[in-house]
Amino acid sequence: MKLTRRKVLLLVGGGAIAAAGAGAVVASRAPSRAVEPWSLAGGYGEIRRNALSWALLAPNPHNLQPWKAQLIGTDSVALFLDPARSLPQTDPFGRQITIGLGCFTELMRLAAAESGFGVDLDFYPEGENSQSPVVRARFRPNAAQPDPLFGAAANRRTNRSVYDMRPLPSDAAATLSEYGVVVSEPDAVASLRVLAKDAWDIELTTPRVWKESVDVLRFGAGQIDASPDGLAVRGGLINLLAVLGLITQEAQLPQGSMGWQTAMDSFTDAIASTPAFVVQVSEANSRRDQLDAGTRWLRLSLAATQLGLSLQPLSQALQEYPEMAAPYARIHALYAKPGHTVQMLARVGFAPPVPAAPRWSLEEKLVG
Repeated sequence: MKLTRRKVLLLVGGGAIAAAGAGAVVASRAPSRAVEPWSLAGGYGEIRRNALSWALLAPNPHNLQPWKAQLIGTDSVALFLDPARSLPQTDPFGRQITIGLGCFTELMRLAAAESGFGVDLDFYPEGENSQSPVVRARFRPNAAQPDPLFGAAANRRTNRSVYDMRPLPSDAAATLSEYGVVVSEPDAVASLRVLAKDAWDIELTTPRVWKESVDVLRFGAGQIDASPDGLAVRGGLINLLAVLGLITQEAQLPQGSMGWQTAMDSFTDAIASTPAFVVQVSEANSRRDQLDAGTRWLRLSLAATQLGLSLQPLSQALQEYPEMAAPYARIHALYAKPGHTVQMLARVGFAPPVPAAPRWSLEEKLVG
Protein backbone atom coordinates (compact mmCIF):
# COMPACT_ATOMS: atom_id res chain seq x y z
CA MET A 1 0.00 0.00 0.00
CA LYS A 2 1.80 3.15 -1.18
CA LEU A 3 0.51 6.31 0.47
CA THR A 4 1.23 9.94 -0.33
CA ARG A 5 1.93 12.48 2.41
CA ARG A 6 -1.59 13.86 1.93
CA LYS A 7 -3.14 10.43 2.35
CA VAL A 8 -1.09 9.65 5.43
CA LEU A 9 -2.23 12.86 7.08
CA LEU A 10 -5.78 11.88 6.27
CA LEU A 11 -5.19 8.55 7.98
CA VAL A 12 -4.34 10.25 11.26
CA GLY A 13 -6.99 12.89 10.94
CA GLY A 14 -4.92 15.78 9.66
CA GLY A 15 -2.74 18.23 11.52
CA ALA A 16 0.86 19.32 11.27
CA ILE A 17 3.84 17.44 12.63
CA ALA A 18 7.31 18.88 12.95
CA ALA A 19 10.20 16.48 13.50
CA ALA A 20 13.97 16.79 13.54
CA GLY A 21 17.02 15.07 14.98
CA ALA A 22 16.11 11.60 16.23
CA GLY A 23 12.76 11.82 14.48
CA ALA A 24 14.47 12.22 11.13
CA VAL A 25 16.54 9.09 11.80
CA VAL A 26 13.40 7.12 12.64
CA ALA A 27 11.70 8.34 9.49
CA SER A 28 14.57 7.28 7.27
CA ARG A 29 14.82 3.69 8.51
CA ALA A 30 13.69 0.83 6.27
CA PRO A 31 12.72 -2.61 7.62
CA SER A 32 15.79 -4.81 8.02
CA ARG A 33 14.94 -8.07 9.81
CA ALA A 34 11.72 -8.39 7.82
CA VAL A 35 13.46 -8.51 4.44
CA GLU A 36 16.47 -10.65 5.41
CA PRO A 37 14.85 -13.90 4.18
CA TRP A 38 14.97 -12.56 0.62
CA SER A 39 18.77 -12.27 0.73
CA LEU A 40 19.28 -15.47 2.74
CA ALA A 41 17.26 -17.71 0.39
CA GLY A 42 19.33 -20.59 -0.95
CA GLY A 43 22.26 -20.02 1.38
CA TYR A 44 21.73 -22.77 3.95
CA GLY A 45 24.03 -25.48 2.56
CA GLU A 46 21.57 -28.35 3.00
CA ILE A 47 19.13 -28.99 0.15
CA ARG A 48 15.92 -29.12 2.17
CA ARG A 49 16.71 -25.93 4.08
CA ASN A 50 17.73 -24.24 0.84
CA ALA A 51 14.46 -25.21 -0.85
CA LEU A 52 12.39 -24.19 2.17
CA SER A 53 14.18 -20.85 2.42
CA TRP A 54 13.03 -20.09 -1.12
CA ALA A 55 9.52 -21.41 -0.48
CA LEU A 56 9.12 -18.87 2.34
CA LEU A 57 8.98 -16.18 -0.35
CA ALA A 58 5.85 -17.61 -1.98
CA PRO A 59 2.72 -15.44 -2.28
CA ASN A 60 -0.02 -16.13 0.25
CA PRO A 61 -3.28 -14.55 1.50
CA HIS A 62 -2.79 -11.37 3.55
CA ASN A 63 0.90 -12.34 3.77
CA LEU A 64 0.09 -14.45 6.84
CA GLN A 65 2.60 -17.14 5.83
CA PRO A 66 0.37 -19.98 7.08
CA TRP A 67 2.98 -22.73 6.92
CA LYS A 68 5.13 -24.78 9.24
CA ALA A 69 7.74 -27.30 8.11
CA GLN A 70 9.37 -30.26 9.82
CA LEU A 71 12.57 -31.95 8.67
CA ILE A 72 12.19 -35.73 8.76
CA GLY A 73 15.18 -38.07 8.57
CA THR A 74 17.78 -37.08 6.02
CA ASP A 75 15.66 -36.57 2.91
CA SER A 76 12.08 -35.57 3.75
CA VAL A 77 9.97 -32.60 4.82
CA ALA A 78 6.45 -32.45 6.23
CA LEU A 79 4.49 -29.27 5.52
CA PHE A 80 1.72 -28.26 7.91
CA LEU A 81 -0.96 -25.58 7.91
CA ASP A 82 -0.70 -23.23 10.88
CA PRO A 83 -4.38 -22.86 11.92
CA ALA A 84 -3.57 -19.71 13.90
CA ARG A 85 -2.91 -17.98 10.55
CA SER A 86 -6.31 -18.54 9.00
CA LEU A 87 -8.83 -15.95 7.78
CA PRO A 88 -12.16 -17.07 9.22
CA GLN A 89 -14.13 -14.07 7.96
CA THR A 90 -12.93 -13.78 4.36
CA ASP A 91 -11.82 -17.38 3.85
CA PRO A 92 -14.23 -19.42 6.02
CA PHE A 93 -13.57 -22.70 4.21
CA GLY A 94 -9.78 -22.30 4.03
CA ARG A 95 -9.68 -22.29 0.23
CA GLN A 96 -7.39 -19.29 -0.14
CA ILE A 97 -5.03 -20.42 2.63
CA THR A 98 -4.74 -23.80 0.92
CA ILE A 99 -3.85 -22.07 -2.36
CA GLY A 100 -1.06 -20.31 -0.47
CA LEU A 101 0.29 -23.69 0.66
CA GLY A 102 0.23 -24.82 -2.97
CA CYS A 103 2.36 -21.79 -3.88
CA PHE A 104 4.83 -22.71 -1.13
CA THR A 105 5.07 -26.33 -2.28
CA GLU A 106 5.68 -25.39 -5.90
CA LEU A 107 8.38 -22.86 -5.08
CA MET A 108 10.05 -25.45 -2.82
CA ARG A 109 9.99 -27.92 -5.71
CA LEU A 110 11.43 -25.39 -8.18
CA ALA A 111 14.22 -24.45 -5.76
CA ALA A 112 15.15 -28.10 -5.28
CA ALA A 113 15.18 -28.67 -9.05
CA GLU A 114 17.67 -25.83 -9.41
CA SER A 115 20.16 -28.11 -7.61
CA GLY A 116 19.09 -31.22 -9.51
CA PHE A 117 16.84 -32.63 -6.79
CA GLY A 118 13.46 -34.07 -7.61
CA VAL A 119 10.73 -33.83 -4.96
CA ASP A 120 8.15 -36.59 -4.56
CA LEU A 121 4.98 -35.06 -3.09
CA ASP A 122 2.49 -37.08 -1.06
CA PHE A 123 -0.57 -34.90 -0.39
CA TYR A 124 -2.53 -35.39 2.86
CA PRO A 125 -0.70 -38.64 3.70
CA GLU A 126 -2.64 -38.97 6.97
CA GLY A 127 -5.96 -37.54 5.78
CA GLU A 128 -7.37 -34.03 5.71
CA ASN A 129 -7.33 -32.80 9.28
CA SER A 130 -5.72 -29.80 10.91
CA GLN A 131 -3.12 -31.79 12.87
CA SER A 132 -1.74 -33.81 9.95
CA PRO A 133 0.68 -32.81 7.19
CA VAL A 134 -0.69 -31.16 4.09
CA VAL A 135 2.26 -32.52 2.11
CA ARG A 136 5.08 -34.92 2.80
CA ALA A 137 7.98 -34.30 0.42
CA ARG A 138 10.93 -36.60 -0.29
CA PHE A 139 14.02 -35.10 -1.94
CA ARG A 140 15.92 -37.22 -4.49
CA PRO A 141 19.29 -36.19 -5.97
CA ASN A 142 19.96 -36.22 -9.71
CA ALA A 143 16.25 -36.44 -10.45
CA ALA A 144 15.24 -33.05 -11.89
CA GLN A 145 16.28 -30.33 -14.31
CA PRO A 146 16.14 -26.60 -13.45
CA ASP A 147 12.96 -24.79 -14.47
CA PRO A 148 13.51 -21.42 -16.23
CA LEU A 149 10.69 -19.86 -14.19
CA PHE A 150 12.75 -20.16 -11.00
CA GLY A 151 15.00 -17.34 -12.18
CA ALA A 152 12.21 -14.86 -11.36
CA ALA A 153 11.70 -16.02 -7.76
CA ALA A 154 13.85 -13.37 -6.10
CA ASN A 155 12.09 -10.53 -7.96
CA ARG A 156 8.46 -11.66 -7.71
CA ARG A 157 6.24 -9.13 -5.93
CA THR A 158 2.57 -8.39 -5.37
CA ASN A 159 2.08 -4.90 -6.75
CA ARG A 160 -0.97 -2.93 -5.54
CA SER A 161 0.07 0.31 -7.25
CA VAL A 162 -1.69 2.25 -9.98
CA TYR A 163 -0.76 0.58 -13.28
CA ASP A 164 0.19 2.03 -16.65
CA MET A 165 -2.83 1.76 -18.93
CA ARG A 166 -0.88 0.58 -22.00
CA PRO A 167 -2.20 -2.77 -23.28
CA LEU A 168 -0.37 -6.03 -22.78
CA PRO A 169 1.85 -7.01 -25.71
CA SER A 170 0.34 -9.91 -27.62
CA ASP A 171 3.30 -12.18 -26.91
CA ALA A 172 3.05 -11.48 -23.17
CA ALA A 173 -0.69 -12.21 -23.21
CA ALA A 174 -0.01 -15.46 -25.06
CA THR A 175 2.55 -16.52 -22.44
CA LEU A 176 0.22 -15.74 -19.54
CA SER A 177 -2.62 -17.60 -21.25
CA GLU A 178 -0.73 -20.82 -20.52
CA TYR A 179 -1.67 -20.28 -16.86
CA GLY A 180 -5.14 -18.76 -17.03
CA VAL A 181 -7.66 -16.80 -19.07
CA VAL A 182 -6.24 -13.40 -20.03
CA VAL A 183 -8.99 -10.77 -20.21
CA SER A 184 -7.93 -7.76 -22.28
CA GLU A 185 -10.93 -6.96 -24.51
CA PRO A 186 -12.12 -3.48 -23.38
CA ASP A 187 -15.74 -4.35 -22.57
CA ALA A 188 -14.74 -7.46 -20.62
CA VAL A 189 -12.08 -5.48 -18.73
CA ALA A 190 -14.64 -2.79 -17.89
CA SER A 191 -17.04 -5.43 -16.60
CA LEU A 192 -14.40 -6.95 -14.34
CA ARG A 193 -13.40 -3.52 -13.04
CA VAL A 194 -17.00 -2.94 -11.96
CA LEU A 195 -17.24 -6.38 -10.39
CA ALA A 196 -13.95 -5.96 -8.49
CA LYS A 197 -14.99 -2.54 -7.23
CA ASP A 198 -18.40 -3.83 -6.12
CA ALA A 199 -16.71 -6.64 -4.19
CA TRP A 200 -14.26 -4.21 -2.56
CA ASP A 201 -17.16 -1.99 -1.47
CA ILE A 202 -18.78 -4.99 0.21
CA GLU A 203 -15.55 -5.87 2.03
CA LEU A 204 -15.07 -2.36 3.36
CA THR A 205 -18.70 -1.97 4.44
CA THR A 206 -18.87 -5.32 6.26
CA PRO A 207 -17.24 -4.43 9.60
CA ARG A 208 -16.14 -7.90 10.74
CA VAL A 209 -14.60 -8.55 7.31
CA TRP A 210 -12.79 -5.21 7.09
CA LYS A 211 -11.44 -5.70 10.61
CA GLU A 212 -9.76 -8.94 9.54
CA SER A 213 -7.58 -6.96 7.13
CA VAL A 214 -7.04 -4.04 9.49
CA ASP A 215 -5.86 -6.41 12.22
CA VAL A 216 -2.86 -7.43 10.10
CA LEU A 217 -1.75 -3.95 9.03
CA ARG A 218 1.85 -3.23 10.10
CA PHE A 219 2.75 0.47 10.19
CA GLY A 220 6.36 1.54 9.80
CA ALA A 221 9.71 -0.22 9.95
CA GLY A 222 9.51 -0.96 13.66
CA GLN A 223 6.20 -2.81 13.50
CA ILE A 224 7.19 -4.58 10.28
CA ASP A 225 10.45 -5.87 11.75
CA ALA A 226 8.75 -6.90 14.99
CA SER A 227 6.02 -8.84 13.16
CA PRO A 228 7.19 -9.53 9.59
CA ASP A 229 3.86 -10.71 8.23
CA GLY A 230 0.53 -9.15 7.31
CA LEU A 231 0.15 -6.05 5.16
CA ALA A 232 3.11 -3.69 5.41
CA VAL A 233 2.52 0.07 5.23
CA ARG A 234 5.92 1.71 5.01
CA GLY A 235 7.73 4.92 4.23
CA GLY A 236 9.51 7.72 6.02
CA LEU A 237 6.47 9.61 7.27
CA ILE A 238 4.69 6.38 8.17
CA ASN A 239 7.68 5.36 10.32
CA LEU A 240 7.55 8.60 12.25
CA LEU A 241 3.80 8.60 12.73
CA ALA A 242 3.90 4.99 13.95
CA VAL A 243 6.63 5.75 16.49
CA LEU A 244 4.63 8.74 17.74
CA GLY A 245 1.49 6.62 18.02
CA LEU A 246 -0.37 8.82 15.54
CA ILE A 247 -1.30 6.07 13.10
CA THR A 248 -3.01 2.98 14.46
CA GLN A 249 -5.09 0.03 13.35
CA GLU A 250 -8.05 1.31 15.33
CA ALA A 251 -8.11 4.54 13.32
CA GLN A 252 -8.72 2.59 10.11
CA LEU A 253 -11.84 0.76 11.30
CA PRO A 254 -14.80 3.19 11.39
CA GLN A 255 -16.69 3.37 8.13
CA GLY A 256 -16.36 6.89 6.73
CA SER A 257 -13.25 7.68 8.77
CA MET A 258 -10.22 9.20 7.09
CA GLY A 259 -8.33 5.91 7.15
CA TRP A 260 -11.27 3.95 5.80
CA GLN A 261 -11.81 6.47 3.00
CA THR A 262 -8.14 6.37 2.04
CA ALA A 263 -8.34 2.59 1.67
CA MET A 264 -11.48 2.94 -0.44
CA ASP A 265 -9.92 5.58 -2.69
CA SER A 266 -6.60 3.73 -3.11
CA PHE A 267 -8.32 0.57 -4.31
CA THR A 268 -10.65 2.53 -6.57
CA ASP A 269 -7.67 4.23 -8.23
CA ALA A 270 -5.86 0.91 -8.66
CA ILE A 271 -8.84 -0.84 -10.23
CA ALA A 272 -9.49 2.06 -12.60
CA SER A 273 -5.90 1.76 -13.88
CA THR A 274 -6.14 -1.93 -14.75
CA PRO A 275 -5.52 -2.73 -18.44
CA ALA A 276 -6.08 -6.51 -18.18
CA PHE A 277 -7.03 -9.33 -15.84
CA VAL A 278 -6.17 -13.00 -15.49
CA VAL A 279 -8.72 -15.57 -14.29
CA GLN A 280 -7.77 -19.06 -13.12
CA VAL A 281 -10.46 -21.76 -12.94
CA SER A 282 -10.41 -25.36 -11.74
CA GLU A 283 -12.83 -28.11 -12.70
CA ALA A 284 -13.46 -29.04 -9.07
CA ASN A 285 -12.75 -27.57 -5.65
CA SER A 286 -11.20 -30.28 -3.51
CA ARG A 287 -8.20 -29.55 -1.31
CA ARG A 288 -5.99 -31.06 -3.97
CA ASP A 289 -7.60 -28.79 -6.58
CA GLN A 290 -6.84 -25.81 -4.35
CA LEU A 291 -3.21 -26.86 -3.93
CA ASP A 292 -2.96 -27.26 -7.70
CA ALA A 293 -4.42 -23.75 -8.05
CA GLY A 294 -1.54 -22.54 -5.88
CA THR A 295 0.92 -24.23 -8.22
CA ARG A 296 -0.63 -22.46 -11.20
CA TRP A 297 -0.73 -19.10 -9.41
CA LEU A 298 2.94 -19.35 -8.43
CA ARG A 299 3.92 -20.19 -12.00
CA LEU A 300 1.76 -17.38 -13.39
CA SER A 301 3.41 -14.95 -10.96
CA LEU A 302 6.90 -16.00 -12.01
CA ALA A 303 6.02 -15.84 -15.71
CA ALA A 304 4.60 -12.33 -15.27
CA THR A 305 7.75 -11.26 -13.42
CA GLN A 306 9.94 -12.53 -16.26
CA LEU A 307 7.84 -10.48 -18.69
CA GLY A 308 8.30 -7.31 -16.63
CA LEU A 309 4.63 -7.31 -15.62
CA SER A 310 3.01 -6.68 -12.25
CA LEU A 311 0.24 -8.75 -10.67
CA GLN A 312 -2.20 -8.15 -7.84
CA PRO A 313 -4.64 -10.86 -6.76
CA LEU A 314 -8.21 -9.60 -6.29
CA SER A 315 -9.64 -12.09 -3.86
CA GLN A 316 -12.73 -10.19 -2.74
CA ALA A 317 -15.22 -11.42 -5.36
CA LEU A 318 -14.09 -15.02 -4.79
CA GLN A 319 -14.66 -15.02 -1.04
CA GLU A 320 -17.35 -17.26 0.37
CA TYR A 321 -19.15 -15.33 3.09
CA PRO A 322 -22.85 -14.45 2.76
CA GLU A 323 -22.54 -10.76 1.88
CA MET A 324 -20.28 -11.61 -1.09
CA ALA A 325 -22.72 -14.04 -2.69
CA ALA A 326 -23.77 -11.77 -5.58
CA PRO A 327 -20.26 -10.90 -6.90
CA TYR A 328 -19.23 -14.53 -6.38
CA ALA A 329 -22.15 -15.68 -8.53
CA ARG A 330 -21.40 -13.04 -11.20
CA ILE A 331 -17.77 -14.00 -11.73
CA HIS A 332 -18.65 -17.68 -11.85
CA ALA A 333 -21.38 -17.01 -14.39
CA LEU A 334 -18.85 -15.14 -16.54
CA TYR A 335 -15.85 -17.48 -16.34
CA ALA A 336 -16.74 -20.88 -14.88
CA LYS A 337 -18.77 -23.75 -16.25
CA PRO A 338 -21.33 -25.30 -13.89
CA GLY A 339 -19.49 -27.12 -11.11
CA HIS A 340 -16.18 -25.38 -11.84
CA THR A 341 -14.56 -22.90 -9.44
CA VAL A 342 -12.84 -19.60 -10.08
CA GLN A 343 -9.78 -19.95 -7.85
CA MET A 344 -7.89 -16.73 -8.66
CA LEU A 345 -8.62 -13.34 -10.20
CA ALA A 346 -5.81 -10.84 -10.73
CA ARG A 347 -5.13 -7.49 -12.33
CA VAL A 348 -2.07 -7.42 -14.55
CA GLY A 349 -0.12 -4.62 -16.18
CA PHE A 350 2.97 -2.44 -16.01
CA ALA A 351 3.87 -0.61 -12.80
CA PRO A 352 6.91 0.79 -10.99
CA PRO A 353 8.71 -1.79 -8.82
CA VAL A 354 7.74 -2.17 -5.16
CA PRO A 355 9.76 -3.44 -2.17
CA ALA A 356 9.83 -7.08 -1.12
CA ALA A 357 7.12 -8.10 1.34
CA PRO A 358 8.19 -8.99 4.89
CA ARG A 359 8.82 -12.61 5.80
CA TRP A 360 9.46 -14.64 8.94
CA SER A 361 12.81 -16.43 8.95
CA LEU A 362 13.23 -20.09 8.14
CA GLU A 363 14.13 -20.78 11.76
CA GLU A 364 10.79 -19.34 12.88
CA LYS A 365 8.91 -21.68 10.54
CA LEU A 366 10.70 -24.97 11.35
CA VAL A 367 9.10 -27.16 14.01
CA GLY A 368 10.65 -30.01 15.99
